[in-house]
Amino acid sequence: MNINDIKSPADIKHLTLAELDDLAADLRTVLVTRLAAKGGHVGPNLGFLEATVALHYVFDAPADKLVFDVSHQTYVHKMLTGRMEAFTNPGKYGSVTGYTNPVESPDYDLFSLGHTSTSVSLASGLAKARDLAGEKYNVVAVIGDGSLSGGEAFEGLDFASTLGSNFIVVVNDNQMSIAENHGSLYENLALLRRTKGAAEENYFKTLGYRYLYVDNGNDLGELIAAFRMVKDADGPVVVHLNTCKGYGLPVAEQQKERFHYSGAFNAATGAPAVTDDADDYTDIFAKHILARMKTDPKVVAITAGVPGAVGFVPARRAEAGDRFVDVGIAEEQATAMASGLAKCGFKPVVAEPATFLQRAYDQLSQDVAINGNPAAFVTFYGGVWGMNDETHLGFFDVPMISNIPGILFLAPTCRQEYLAMLDYALDRQDGPTLVRTPTGAVVEREGDFDIDYSTAGYEVVEQGAEVAIIAAGDFLPLGLEAAAAMKAKGLQPTVINPRYMSKLDEATLDTLRDYRLVITLEDNAVDGGLGQKIATYLGSARADVKCLGLPKAFPNRYKASALLEQQGLTPEAIAALA
Repeated sequence: MNINDIKSPADIKHLTLAELDDLAADLRTVLVTRLAAKGGHVGPNLGFLEATVALHYVFDAPADKLVFDVSHQTYVHKMLTGRMEAFTNPGKYGSVTGYTNPVESPDYDLFSLGHTSTSVSLASGLAKARDLAGEKYNVVAVIGDGSLSGGEAFEGLDFASTLGSNFIVVVNDNQMSIAENHGSLYENLALLRRTKGAAEENYFKTLGYRYLYVDNGNDLGELIAAFRMVKDADGPVVVHLNTCKGYGLPVAEQQKERFHYSGAFNAATGAPAVTDDADDYTDIFAKHILARMKTDPKVVAITAGVPGAVGFVPARRAEAGDRFVDVGIAEEQATAMASGLAKCGFKPVVAEPATFLQRAYDQLSQDVAINGNPAAFVTFYGGVWGMNDETHLGFFDVPMISNIPGILFLAPTCRQEYLAMLDYALDRQDGPTLVRTPTGAVVEREGDFDIDYSTAGYEVVEQGAEVAIIAAGDFLPLGLEAAAAMKAKGLQPTVINPRYMSKLDEATLDTLRDYRLVITLEDNAVDGGLGQKIATYLGSARADVKCLGLPKAFPNRYKASALLEQQGLTPEAIAALA
């Protein structure tokens, strides 16, 4: 059949198995073409293609409810639920997001999902609502890609089996997370694969689930047979699929970590469409931590399932040896473990994308800050130039973490300041520190950055009068451009790099009390950020304080330039305030 004729799952239910195999081949061709041209989550979608076809062939969505964990493996789901043109028409490639999104399809995409380990818990709510309403339909939670190691996945599995009603968990076991899996749970999955599901030691049975194993999770016939066996089940059941990440694209099968997510690439060779050999801040971080490891045996790097995203590619992990710890997708574990290491005199540094560290708020507060243990945390992809999916925004880190008592939150403006702050965070003994990695092109600045950040104040970059611009982190260049625009109007603004997002330099702020205007610029949600702290402190002063930053909202797939303009964060708009 012509795949462009597929408008809903009903359009494939009459097909024979041979025709479904042909359809899967056509879907894979379209998918690889789009992924190679535009980039995206390559391995997860190719590996779950047949399972998605089988799910929609057997189950009756939207009457039956499907919840996809992480949801970065749902491209084929979108193709089968009315959004095919976004994959077959290059002019429409950007018309859908990389995750399930109810705005696109309220019937088939039940939740906007991007963080991991949530599908079972969300689906348990759907099942409980169904049971309370006296209704009958299937609830299916899909989970995989390393998501089982997340604490919420265990909590969901532990509870959902007690419902005593239809609840189907599809485990996509591709032997991978973003990189390799970590944790003893995955040893049990390996045992189940080796025994083709027959081992007595079975994690899922222990939690009260009936268990079904599919040895070839990329075979449509086996998948359809398995899903038919569990459809309309009257209790909790796990269907364990042994799949191949990147299935059907040889280069993705061979380089599973490299092709978990990729920018545009050559489908035959795997070579990226655009290459850039210049260091970025993730490289700077990883190289610096490795150098520190060589001179200080107390330095330990920790991440929660995202080693490549923080610069620790396989060769660097091998070089670090047992002083690089990947705990799997378990940010809470990474954070509390760091506190324990610091308690014993080690120098742990937890490296995470800003959006994922949100998942460990309680550990940052309870296990780290209250105990005052000197663990270091380094976040990546924060601010407007970080990730731009609504599920992955990195600009809520400052309001969230800078307001936890006891955590010193540092915002470097350049390579030199970044390295100095990393060293300070590693060597500090009197409490925890977070360093927010800059985004975008590497900035070089001259200055004395090897200072005691416990006692140092703000850096006055340019001394002026009457108008001050306090520009934090990545927004210092913006502040300097705005200052240049003000100078063209005859003003001489003071420009300040505040260095800190969590504390105030009251002595420097007191020098601004008689200024006419103080403008704060911060690359994060302004509500709860640094600017409001400064405005509160200067509340009784003559100075009018205007706080500029990013919105308290979930913009989706935004363009950074458009969002900055919308928020008045351009040199011209800032200069106009004066």
